[in-house]
Amino acid sequence: MADIQRRKSVTVKVGSVRVGWEVPVVVQSMTNTDTADVASTINQVEALALAGSEIVRVTVNNEDAAAAVPKIVEGLAKRGITVPIVGDFHYNGHLLLTKFPGCAETLAKYRINPGNVSIGRKDDDNFRTMVEVAVRHQKPVRIGVNWGSLDQALLTRMMDENNQSATPRPARDVMMEAMVVSALDNAAAAERYGLRRDQIILSAKVSGVRDLIDVYTNLAARCDYALHLGLTEAGMGSKGIVASAAGLAPLLLAGIGDTIRVSLTPAPGGARTEEVHVAQQILQSLGIRSFMPQVTSCPGCGRTTSTYFQELAEQIQGYLRTSMPEWRKQYPGVEELKLAVMGCVVNGPGESKHANLGISLPGTFEEPKAPVYVDGKLFTTLRGDNIVNEFKEILDRYVEEHYGAVSAGR
Repeated sequence: MADIQRRKSVTVKVGSVRVGWEVPVVVQSMTNTDTADVASTINQVEALALAGSEIVRVTVNNEDAAAAVPKIVEGLAKRGITVPIVGDFHYNGHLLLTKFPGCAETLAKYRINPGNVSIGRKDDDNFRTMVEVAVRHQKPVRIGVNWGSLDQALLTRMMDENNQSATPRPARDVMMEAMVVSALDNAAAAERYGLRRDQIILSAKVSGVRDLIDVYTNLAARCDYALHLGLTEAGMGSKGIVASAAGLAPLLLAGIGDTIRVSLTPAPGGARTEEVHVAQQILQSLGIRSFMPQVTSCPGCGRTTSTYFQELAEQIQGYLRTSMPEWRKQYPGVEELKLAVMGCVVNGPGESKHANLGISLPGTFEEPKAPVYVDGKLFTTLRGDNIVNEFKEILDRYVEEHYGAVSAGR
């Protein structure tokens, strides 16, 4: 993995998961079910956890949702799912956490948006109430500032001060500074009300890539709290994926960030787990963590008019995803495995030799054979209509022989 000098931050325990510079960057996600629908929420949390989400957040927006939280956690435990569940609170969290102590006790962490806690009030009683509940139950809190719901009183005051300055800054810079100030001021208040520094995580969510980089660079330079990274609304499809990668990569490579979420808008009927896979792939592409074997495959060209190599690459990728939940338990280190599925003779053998396991399929007009390389050496040559299944068998044997020995202590 990449040798990146991580920014030193306080380590926070969220249920069974630790977040901070002493441990790898943590991937988290959020459900989009009605939390009061216990069965649907359990199913989605389980899917997210099996996909690799290490923390899962759920909306707690009303009494039915608050009452459902203990049932959700209990139902997950019966399925062997122990992923920490975080409650996302806005506006009425102070009421829900005090009225439903079972919810307050069961959640592994509370997420508080300071801009939505005491809207229309001149004091911070609601914020203080939530923090005091967290202290009573010894739960960590993420103070999540969001530019869509930034403390308007603070922003107005800072804008007014800027307008009166002899050298006023651009309004955008003032807003970015207001987000940092809001996060730090509320963290200081949380400590005054009893939270320890190792019970506080900060985030400052925006939707623009450059804004994300600037606000977190500033925030990281001014505190040692653990930081949660992510665009607040990344978008849908390739836009959301590209924007998230573009925003998170510079920060992560600079050692900034202790936990991340990729907030993708799912396609209608699309899997919520996509955001987990994208977050993992960002970390793995940067060499920060490994989650599953990586498949190198060529983009195709005029030499590869057949779609066979594309179909094989897709099938192998799907096979790895479905196999990983069990492989992860049985074969420690299998996530470091590298495969290559190539489409012609130009780069096929070379790329295959660089992988642990590679196959070079014939291009257009090439001889109909597919050499398979294992750890840089020609292992066998496949022919005929059963190449996919034969390659999967070779893959299974390789995994068992090279990673099964680790788990068996041999």
